[in-house]
Amino acid sequence: MRVSQLTGYFLVAVLVAGSTVIAQRGGRSNRGVRVEPGQPCPAGMTEVRPGDCAPPELPSPSIVDYRPESTVVADEHLVPRAKYPVVDIHSHQRATADNIERLIKEMDALNLRVLVNLSGGSGQRLKENVDFIRSSAHKDRFRVFANVSFDGVGTPGWSDEAAAALEESIRSGAIGLKIFKGLGLSQQKADGSRLKIDDPELDPVWQVCARMNVPVLIHTADPAQFFEPIDYANERWLELALFPRRQYPADRFPSFDTLAAERDRMFARNPKTRFIAAHFGWHGNDLGRAAGMLDTMPNVYFEVGAVLYEFGRQPRGAREFFTKYQDRVLFGKDSYQPREYPYFFRVFETIDEYFDYYRDYHAFWKLYGMGLSDEVLKKLYYQNARRVAPGLPSTGWPSEK
Repeated sequence: MRVSQLTGYFLVAVLVAGSTVIAQRGGRSNRGVRVEPGQPCPAGMTEVRPGDCAPPELPSPSIVDYRPESTVVADEHLVPRAKYPVVDIHSHQRATADNIERLIKEMDALNLRVLVNLSGGSGQRLKENVDFIRSSAHKDRFRVFANVSFDGVGTPGWSDEAAAALEESIRSGAIGLKIFKGLGLSQQKADGSRLKIDDPELDPVWQVCARMNVPVLIHTADPAQFFEPIDYANERWLELALFPRRQYPADRFPSFDTLAAERDRMFARNPKTRFIAAHFGWHGNDLGRAAGMLDTMPNVYFEVGAVLYEFGRQPRGAREFFTKYQDRVLFGKDSYQPREYPYFFRVFETIDEYFDYYRDYHAFWKLYGMGLSDEVLKKLYYQNARRVAPGLPSTGWPSEK
């Protein structure tokens, strides 16, 4: 052992064999280690000086109990109501006789013009959903997407039957088709094999949408981190610990990139069908990859449901993306929670700095405003949706002079 003694404030002893450091700072002692440049500190320690790792002297809180209060004093511009009317193209909120008046009151307060229920079903269920909306006093405030069952893919006649059923749903009033994430992840063919997103037997379904001029909103996979090891380097660790069913281990599920590749091949093979990639295709953390999709597939659009945390942590890059691709991004929320919409409006409309996100387990970081222009906001909030989904109401929108 070689010991170097400094006077007063700092005493360091190095055990060469174990790279152990005993450090005394301000009268306190910590046992720690020295690490090479670029190497992480061992578990339970953090870097206190370049290359020096040490544990805290006080008991460490759990990740759910550490809630530091920010001391940043910055301008605050809350946005309880969107600047322009909003089409929420991604919702699962159904309007019923019991809740429709409450929904309208909440929607009016938010400037939410149209709520699109993606869980419309098919057959009689879908018809009942549409008929209720059409018979209500608020028929221009709600719309419904149809769904398709993939049970039986691989049996003779499935494609024709599914296409016919979807045609009937659209004639009944569905303005689009929603595909849930089970396609590719868990859905099986009749022979027990995994049903791939780009299976050619599904093409007649996509072709119906092209022929009848309705979009397909498709949820593929989940965040890439859900497919990665559940360790402390995974930034979605808390969410996965709270919801273990969101984990997709490699021995049971295809990889994120496998699913994304299947999706993209399907998009490219059906160029006449308009596809809306739910949740920004889960590429909000990689705007370069998202841009590559839009550059090579003109029939593809993104919606922003449940991924606000991605844009709010990279506001300058996100603003550039939303500006460049202003004709290709739609507003969507997913979970209908009135108190959460203003967070979206604040990120999109202001340049506020360092404010909270509404759901800690999604993102432990703070958000920043993107400050989108009025032109971009209008397209994001309602103009793009009206163009991509022609079945939306044709009246009641701001003058476009």
